[in-house]
Amino acid sequence: MQIAVVSLFPELVSQVGEYGVVGRAVERQLLSLHFENPRDYAEDVHRTVDDRPYGGGPGMVLKYEPAAKAIRASRDRLPAGSPVVCLSPQGKVFDQATARRFADLQGLILLAGRYEGIDERLIENEVDEELSLGDFVLSGGEIAAMAVVDAVVRLLPSVLGDDDSATQDSFMQGLLDHPHYTRPEVVAGQRVPAVLLSGDHARIARWRYKQALGRSYMRRPDLVKKLDLDREQRKLLDEFLKEQGER
Repeated sequence: MQIAVVSLFPELVSQVGEYGVVGRAVERQLLSLHFENPRDYAEDVHRTVDDRPYGGGPGMVLKYEPAAKAIRASRDRLPAGSPVVCLSPQGKVFDQATARRFADLQGLILLAGRYEGIDERLIENEVDEELSLGDFVLSGGEIAAMAVVDAVVRLLPSVLGDDDSATQDSFMQGLLDHPHYTRPEVVAGQRVPAVLLSGDHARIARWRYKQALGRSYMRRPDLVKKLDLDREQRKLLDEFLKEQGER
């Protein structure tokens, strides 16, 4: 896969390709990361990429032409049809389903916003969709771009050491993940749940799904509301809630 990031701070975003899962994907040539800085396409001696907003108000606005040229340069480097995604507070919230959709692409262009905003004509003419990490404000879209890169790359085939790791991640089945435990068996007087020591893989799988379902119900009820629970799922949820009441 090829991902290009258009940013005024490419050195910041490039860090995501030097560590962890994304770094290993780059090293194994499963991923190519490219960067374009709109300042490189500014035509004045000061490399100006922002200006005051029409109509007045605080802050500055990212200018159309330098950013548009950087996006077009990215398009020229990436496979045809690679979508342009702007990281912006105005976008819909990025989620696991969107990460899966992006992971099926050959190329992806991410535009990291800055300043008070971006000239709307750039969004209308050069951007395919806008995404946000959530209802909070960052200084720019670089951190959001790094989050998108990480979420997408871990879904690419052969990137993780065990492909099952990605399929078992939180939100892959529309739920939060189940609890995890490792050695030692007893910590601070608390034992690992006995079922995980049983060696019975069917029981373990059932327990884990029950925990994921119940944890989602307790912490993120909105996720459970999106599911059309069948009889077995309702039974598991009832069991979980009963067990919680007994504690």
